[in-house]
Amino acid sequence: MTSSYHRLYSFRRCPYAMRARLGILFAELQVELREITLKNKPPQMLAISPKGTVPVLQLLDGAVIEESREIMIWALEQQDPQRLLDEKTLQQANALIDKNDNEFKYWLDRYKYADRHLEMTQTEYRQKGEAFLQVLEALLTKNTYLLGKNITIADIGIMPFVRQFAHVDSDIFYSLPYPNLQRWLQDWLQDPFFLQAMSKFQPWQEGDEAVIFC
Repeated sequence: MTSSYHRLYSFRRCPYAMRARLGILFAELQVELREITLKNKPPQMLAISPKGTVPVLQLLDGAVIEESREIMIWALEQQDPQRLLDEKTLQQANALIDKNDNEFKYWLDRYKYADRHLEMTQTEYRQKGEAFLQVLEALLTKNTYLLGKNITIADIGIMPFVRQFAHVDSDIFYSLPYPNLQRWLQDWLQDPFFLQAMSKFQPWQEGDEAVIFC
């Protein structure tokens, strides 16, 4: 790499890329950000990560991290001023993120794209996804954040997916009996870190001036 920054390939609306960017922001790191379009993925990204999904982080030493969860952890292991990797909650945080990634995301995709998955109705897919929302609601009846009074990696690792679920039909989402989850999501949507993570950038092209994300 000729850049003096680690390089992040990202797509603004992807929830996996969102949580990677949030991890970098909470770690107070600087990276070169290359926004991509999914229909025209740059060959430079595909050369280091042939699977072609975002986010992808290329470190200065050439190492490549291809999974959003690993990018979050890598960033917060560099520095973690707000202690999102709190040892007291880390095991529970990992279990919640596992459930998000392995179960909730499955139903979320089918709820969002119900017209492609005709085995069940959109309402039935939504109700399957709500099983995880109920877990989160129960946690948030006791705490400001998922695992206590402070933000943990569970919050930034899960929030982008709850946001995506809510955006399938926001009227329905905010009519559901999850007031604490709805409050938590609304707080996140106005959080300065999230607003910064959602900054808009033009898709990167060879020869463009580097965009430093921090």
